[in-house]
Amino acid sequence: MGALVTLDLPDDSPMLDLPWIITFGPLGDADEWEPVVCGPYERAPALALAEVMVAEEALMAVVEPLLPAVSAEQIRDEITAAQAAAEDEAAAQADSAELYGNFEDTFDEELAAAERESEAQPAMPPSEAAIRAGFARIAAKLPGLER
Repeated sequence: MGALVTLDLPDDSPMLDLPWIITFGPLGDADEWEPVVCGPYERAPALALAEVMVAEEALMAVVEPLLPAVSAEQIRDEITAAQAAAEDEAAAQADSAELYGNFEDTFDEELAAAERESEAQPAMPPSEAAIRAGFARIAAKLPGLER
């Protein structure tokens, strides 16, 4: 049983319409292999494929949108935003540790909860035809992507 990581987005988020990729990698430090990146997909098929893979194998799947950056400045802005978010998260974790004590990572508890949840719902991958239709819809959007 593996782990799936993705963004929790509101239903009206414009990011939901972007192409999505899946990055598969080792779940723990014991395995060492280069991550495999697949996509682009529409979000629902990406999540379904990732769910199937992590249900069958002990690996990590990260499902995330492709950002249509068309300039180095846009990429710099995204990197700066990601770095700021990481710093904010680290500060929040430090504050939490000071308030509640320094507890070990709850990864094992989250993994066990994910196992129980996935056992209740067998995942079905989308068909190849559905994925190819999604590719066509994504390709049709690419010339008009603007930020």
